[in-house]
Amino acid sequence: MPDRSAPPTWLVGKPGLTALVLLSSLLALFVLLPYLQFILFGVVLAYILFPVQQRAEQHVRPTIAAIVIVLGALLFVLIPIIYLLTIAVQQSLRVVSAVRNGQIDVASIEELLESTGYRIDLVALYESNQERIATSLQEVTSGAIDLAGSLPGLFIGLTITLFVLFALLRDGEQLVAWVQWVLPVDEDILDELREGLDQLMWASVVGNVAVAAIQAALLGVGLAIAGLPAVIFLTVVTFVLTLLPLVGAFGVWVPAAMYLLAVGRPIASAAIAVYGLLVTFSDTYLRPALIGRTGAFNSAIIVIGIFGGLVVFGAVGLFIGPVVLGGAKLVLDCFAREHTGEPTA
Repeated sequence: MPDRSAPPTWLVGKPGLTALVLLSSLLALFVLLPYLQFILFGVVLAYILFPVQQRAEQHVRPTIAAIVIVLGALLFVLIPIIYLLTIAVQQSLRVVSAVRNGQIDVASIEELLESTGYRIDLVALYESNQERIATSLQEVTSGAIDLAGSLPGLFIGLTITLFVLFALLRDGEQLVAWVQWVLPVDEDILDELREGLDQLMWASVVGNVAVAAIQAALLGVGLAIAGLPAVIFLTVVTFVLTLLPLVGAFGVWVPAAMYLLAVGRPIASAAIAVYGLLVTFSDTYLRPALIGRTGAFNSAIIVIGIFGGLVVFGAVGLFIGPVVLGGAKLVLDCFAREHTGEPTA
């Protein structure tokens, strides 16, 4: 029978201290869990804004620079996002009401399809599934509201986000150095993990979220010019769909073009179709231009990470989820290499 490897000396030599560390870490985790998504949101904002902090520190003290950046993030990022999401929820509720009241002209769409040779009884199909469609839309809206939480909880959470952002901007480098000092891991492995996580964050925040935001904004402008109803809601939906591989803005501009054609606006329909194609194909140029330095994710990690992240971390899971999955693979690769002595695939 092969000999078992001896446990680490820090575990055998000071078991009481080890137990105390584990207990205190567990208690700290319980304290952090209620507002974990807001803490993670602060971490993501700090990652994005840290280069701005470094440049500002060349002119003013770190504390002053961090305060100015936090105020800027509040005025130009958080408040506009909350305002847009509020409008999107209101518009989605109006869409639910329109579906329930039968205000959508399905007959015109059916006539349009028949003129192209497709005979589908959309009226009967719509009437039989009208309540299901409305219920599904309402569940999505209610889910978005639940992710945000109640108004007092949202206020407390955003306050925590701002304080986390301030602390990380001012003392982020010291915190990273402390974490590397505390963890019982070799420095070369920690450096590798730090570099890998930096690439994962860059790919998730810039490569996925920023590209989705740009495409959603571009399509939203086009929809507004074309006179589509519930533009803010459609823009938010575009943002979410563009995060997913093989889906993208098609899921919004194709139905929008069909709607315009059904209401007797063929020129606007054709314009939205052409413009939507341009927005969709812009991904080919935007993603390499913004990422350029990493191909950190595959489709499975993105899709599972987004949906799993939403469930576990809330709204911030849209970009934290893929990072968690990618980071887990990175850690397991380092672990396997250290214990087998073979390079990872």
